[in-house]
Amino acid sequence: MANIYIGLMSGTSIDSIDAVALSFDKQQLQLIGSHSHIIPDNLKRDIVALCQPGDDSVELFANTDNRLAKLFAEATLALMEQNNITADQVIAVGSHGQTVRHAAPEPGKIAFSQQIGNPSLIATLTGCAVVADFRRKDMALGGQGAPLVPAFHRQLFTDAEHHRVIVNIGGIANITVLPAGSPEKLEGCIGFDTGPGNLLLDGWCQRHLKTDYDDDGAWGASGSVNVALLNQLKTHPFFGAPAPKSTGRETFNLQWLDEQLGRFAAITAEDVQATLVRLTAETIADQVKSLKLKTQQVYVCGGGAFNGAVMAQLAKLLPMKVATTASLGLDPNWVEACAFAWLAKQRIELKPGNIPAVTGAKKAAILGGLYLSD
Repeated sequence: MANIYIGLMSGTSIDSIDAVALSFDKQQLQLIGSHSHIIPDNLKRDIVALCQPGDDSVELFANTDNRLAKLFAEATLALMEQNNITADQVIAVGSHGQTVRHAAPEPGKIAFSQQIGNPSLIATLTGCAVVADFRRKDMALGGQGAPLVPAFHRQLFTDAEHHRVIVNIGGIANITVLPAGSPEKLEGCIGFDTGPGNLLLDGWCQRHLKTDYDDDGAWGASGSVNVALLNQLKTHPFFGAPAPKSTGRETFNLQWLDEQLGRFAAITAEDVQATLVRLTAETIADQVKSLKLKTQQVYVCGGGAFNGAVMAQLAKLLPMKVATTASLGLDPNWVEACAFAWLAKQRIELKPGNIPAVTGAKKAAILGGLYLSD
């Protein structure tokens, strides 16, 4: 077994590191193994602190950068051990890193996107070449630097006969529009962030239930949607902004939610959760229904695919088939990590990794820097 690529992903939810090992045969993906590596609470707290706007500590940034890199390396080595993979079999590890701050292009402001998880340290500790820093080349070309997974979605999930939308519900939700045809077809393939996915749901759960997430969306399903609050939340300008667009924890967070709750003092915690479920589902559904493409199938991936309340709302709001990517042969848990293994492959083969219509970049570009193990 050789010619293996490893993908590492730690998303906006900051709950765990997803690691996958893949091989590719004539662009056909074979998932060799997968591993989920928990992020300790003390490290998660420091990452969240770095995500908050305001004064930052350079020492905290550098310290957290290396601590997270060691955890990425641990996840990689655990995956390799579980699947009897040696470093000489791995062509490259694609590491997205953990985004701690993202500022999309805006007139009069400097755009940037900062990920941590020192790739040089990952390479040294694993003995594998690492491809990382995927966003900044796209942003240098005027793009948003995100979302980056639509290029992978296009390659893997395009269908010859059916128009599809892939919905990724991580901390932030995003959609990829896939017109029927060939995976090489660029026309009509777009993607963008739609707003909060699990981020607010998980944060509200952690505050009130002291659990990492709402298991199967049961708590959210127990409450009632507060329509006035929902309408208030949807007044955020991001929802009405045109694509390309991207967002993150720096925009949608519990501080923002608390501000919106200012005139809803009597609302119960479970009703807030139910309203947040509806916010996630409705802002996704609104965008899918607004597409010029006559969507025939919607497939969901990411942690939100396991939230029964969110999935039920999507099925109710969308007048077409809604399923998870498991129906297409890939577990929803591993799609994003697989995307970064594929993006590493694109970098090694000197092929573009972005779609300009998605990110707004001036042109397609080879993404990521290569960090060697020695």
